[in-house]
Amino acid sequence: IDSTHIKANANKKKYEKVFVEEQTKTYKEALEKEINEDRENHGLKPLDFENENVKMKEVKRSTTDPDSGMINKNEKEHQFGFSLHTACDKNGMILGTILTAANVHDSVMFVDILNEVEKNVGRPRAVAVDAGYKTPHICKELLDRNILPSMPYKRPQHKEGYFPKKEFVYDEYYDCYICPNNQILEYATTNRDGYRVYKSNPEVCKNCPYLSMCTSSKNHTKIVNRHIWEGYLEEVEHLRHTYECKELYKDRSKTIERVFADLKEKHGLRWTTLRGIEKVSMQAMLVCACFNLKKMANWM
Repeated sequence: IDSTHIKANANKKKYEKVFVEEQTKTYKEALEKEINEDRENHGLKPLDFENENVKMKEVKRSTTDPDSGMINKNEKEHQFGFSLHTACDKNGMILGTILTAANVHDSVMFVDILNEVEKNVGRPRAVAVDAGYKTPHICKELLDRNILPSMPYKRPQHKEGYFPKKEFVYDEYYDCYICPNNQILEYATTNRDGYRVYKSNPEVCKNCPYLSMCTSSKNHTKIVNRHIWEGYLEEVEHLRHTYECKELYKDRSKTIERVFADLKEKHGLRWTTLRGIEKVSMQAMLVCACFNLKKMANWM
């Protein structure tokens, strides 16, 4: 499963800045329920999600084709486009595809495209995706459905010169983190985003020889966040080292990337002359159908 961009038939200089509602996560209700269960297990009051303010964000909307979304082609160039979220099998046959605006993240559409595949051909035994899909929710979704996830190594995101999160060891029995200096970071709370917050003792930290490599906090407190579904992410990380997952991930570049290359080079999906998500979806679906028919004809 992966996605590719299709350049929209829209002038990148003709746009208006508008505020839109942030996309609600498909798993919002399940996450909120687990957050409050986790808080109650730790003796904290449940959070009120019903009266939560709607989050807004500013986006550039094309006046030529409002259905398209702005993407960064590279550091300097921006353009309007669509994203074709696609799944294929090990032989490169397209099993399902969904078109969205280009500014919709791959991970947001993952469950929809997986459901599309299940509806068309049944549940897959394994799924290979790139690092953009390596989120706690996607890992949970795959493992709960008994689908083997094949995901690559994802480089940790931390400030240069500071300890990465992997240097802090999680103790599942006592529900705490142990820092590189063997000090305890105790559970503090579970926040609205689904992360358990663990904090160190500032009285211990201010005299620690590793303080400058640990935190830049003025009150000498190190904070480590752990998602309530992080256990699924850790299980996927363990599976990454198995022979089967390594072989599956190798096939990814020869299958889905080849599909996108052929759709763009041989079937005219690098850009579209149509406008509106409905018309571009029709074009994409017809091209994918032709792609499959052509492949079947070649096999025959």
